[in-house]
Amino acid sequence: MPHSPSLQTPLLDISGLSIRCGTKTVVNHLSLQIARGESVGLIGESGSGKSMTSLAILGLLPAVAKLSGSIRYDGLELVGAPDASLRALRGRRIAMVFQDPMNSLNPLMTVGVQIIETLRAHRPELRVADAQRRAQALLAEVGLSTPDRQLARHPFELSGGQQQRVMIAMALASEPELLIADEPTTALDISTQVQVLQLLRRIQRTRGMAMLFVTHDLDAVGAMADRIAVMRHGEVLECAAVGEVMRRPVHPYTRGLLAARPQPMPAAAPALAATACAVELDRVCIAYGSRRVVHDIDLKVGMGEAIGIVGESGSGKSTLARAIMGMLPVAAGTLRVMGRDPADRANRLAFARSCQFVFQDTSGSLNPRRTVGQALAEPQTIHRLGTPADIVRRSAGLLAEVGLDAGLLKRYPHELSGGQRQRVVIARALATDPRLLICDEPVSALDATVRAQVLALIDRLRKERQLTLVFIGHDLAVMQSVAERTLVLHQGRVVEQGDTHAVFSEPRNAYTRSLVAAGKWAREMCEAA
Repeated sequence: MPHSPSLQTPLLDISGLSIRCGTKTVVNHLSLQIARGESVGLIGESGSGKSMTSLAILGLLPAVAKLSGSIRYDGLELVGAPDASLRALRGRRIAMVFQDPMNSLNPLMTVGVQIIETLRAHRPELRVADAQRRAQALLAEVGLSTPDRQLARHPFELSGGQQQRVMIAMALASEPELLIADEPTTALDISTQVQVLQLLRRIQRTRGMAMLFVTHDLDAVGAMADRIAVMRHGEVLECAAVGEVMRRPVHPYTRGLLAARPQPMPAAAPALAATACAVELDRVCIAYGSRRVVHDIDLKVGMGEAIGIVGESGSGKSTLARAIMGMLPVAAGTLRVMGRDPADRANRLAFARSCQFVFQDTSGSLNPRRTVGQALAEPQTIHRLGTPADIVRRSAGLLAEVGLDAGLLKRYPHELSGGQRQRVVIARALATDPRLLICDEPVSALDATVRAQVLALIDRLRKERQLTLVFIGHDLAVMQSVAERTLVLHQGRVVEQGDTHAVFSEPRNAYTRSLVAAGKWAREMCEAA
């Protein structure tokens, strides 16, 4: 196993760390050092042991986990340390920013109460008024406007990016020496991702903190870290300076990660046949109650065409997709899909067979109490696509088509990896032989190698089955790899549309230019390292 560069008196010194959960070894003899003020990136695919390593540092591993080896923080051994010693470190000297801020923040408490609670837990002598002023200053430091007003808001009143900024403010409250950021931008749109990355980078350097940045995004880690440690199957495969890893990767797995970055689609978009329209929107508006969220959308999607819809969170992408699927009524305008009104209940069964949806959250879209075989059989049974024996054979064929073994038919969703679940969801969508497939952020939560595999799968299936594809996302590199044409949404309005290559290489709209600039930031930081 490769060793990190020699560090004098490291702040964090992990040596020979192993973690076992039952009979499975999730971290295997890991060694890693972080110096004071240094930023180290820990990258690897889902299940590589990144998050377990982070939790081990803070003594937050689940009870079933068995720990061996050494974790020394500023000379203090943390493995086997008393709970009182660990509590004195957590939040005060070592702080953590978790991946999902909504699950980490208390929905019943205001932002101000939660930050003040954190401050006074570590500094009980601090008066409430002083803690409130400090909380307001922290929100200002993380870039939240009108911080005095933000203190009175609840987490559900904030956007995903605002919630993550609040989490960062709470982590900074006690001025820690080491900040652990565990996938802090995974679920955020591209603009917000860059804002959070720039914020963390600025604060880390301004405060002189050490940082362990955990991610599966190579561009993000390249922009944030001084050194990168690459993990797979619980082991560090290589650890070196950012420039070394990016330009001269030693291990084949690291080279595979670099190769898995989405590549732009080489071919230009084909001409749209006027007589073969799969989806047609004419001045479509969509509302929630009295509030319109999508305004005057004009769009034509040709049969067999792949179109992308891109925009930040709240831009109306998913709302538009749900309307195309007939899940939401239009408030104004005309919407036709395969010549039908998708909201017409009388033709719903026939419409559902020809148009299918691939959701972002694979765990939420698969019933945890049903096996893979039952999940695939359900749409076939509803549409009467064969006898029970036919359906079993066809389900096995669907799994084979998406690159999975028929043995998975008897497994439950929790027994599958994220990539396997996404393939099952795609297989289920294909079970009715649809002509239109709508994919809503299908790869945003996947690591780089699995993301590349799923994108290649979608592209292959589209061509083999001659599917019309509507692909929704916020990752511009992904969009350029799958979509022939792209629609850019901002605040519910189309600000730009056209050939994908033209939209992203020569954007005309200021908002599109800002998206492109955000997408380039991390890649350019990597190249400059």
